[in-house]
Amino acid sequence: MKEVAVRLNTFFRKKKAEGVLEYFLKEYKGKIALASSLGIEDQVLTAMICRIDPSARIFTLDTGRLFPETYSLIERTNQAYGIHIQLFFPDYREVEKMVALHGVNLFYESIEKRRLCCHVRKLTPLKRAFEGLQVWICGLRHEQSVTRTTNQTVEWDEVHGLLKLNPLIDWTETEVWEYIRQYGVPYNRLHDQGFPSIGCQPCTRAVKPGEDLRAGRWWWESPEHKECGLHR
Repeated sequence: MKEVAVRLNTFFRKKKAEGVLEYFLKEYKGKIALASSLGIEDQVLTAMICRIDPSARIFTLDTGRLFPETYSLIERTNQAYGIHIQLFFPDYREVEKMVALHGVNLFYESIEKRRLCCHVRKLTPLKRAFEGLQVWICGLRHEQSVTRTTNQTVEWDEVHGLLKLNPLIDWTETEVWEYIRQYGVPYNRLHDQGFPSIGCQPCTRAVKPGEDLRAGRWWWESPEHKECGLHR
């Protein structure tokens, strides 16, 4: 499958996002899904997907620590496109065990404990969400982070054994916002309050003028560590 990913990436490099999505949604129908973080990129992808194939599967991970504005966005998106975004939750037993051992806000104590929390609340439910899939669609962009500069349009995800599709990989933040405004795409209202990247409430803050796009995510860690494990 690595060879397939290389071949597909060569073919779809520099292709328009809608064209890339249309091919994959048709070719892998029933075995492809958008793993939405509900950020502006994934909202753009949701809008594109709903125009191409409204029956395509879209899911998100509810960690139990999301902002109220994020839950509101889920409902507004469902209503706007007549869809039902699937929610996957962590195993309550794993959460209870983790909190009993390390406390409710363990993620502030060390990178290892923060990664443990991400593993329990995100990675484990993600594996369930991936069951039966061959392709997962992501909203990654090169501009977002130093950890994402080498990502490509089509990749082979060795960890999950899936093709990984990044249709917006070369888009700029300006292009994303232009699309949102042009098509009236619902977005998280926290973006208007200085939150360019939004995750769990305890691990996300507004950024200051001139700061990096992901400076508000896990702000107590160095930039090269700022991934939860979904995109290693």
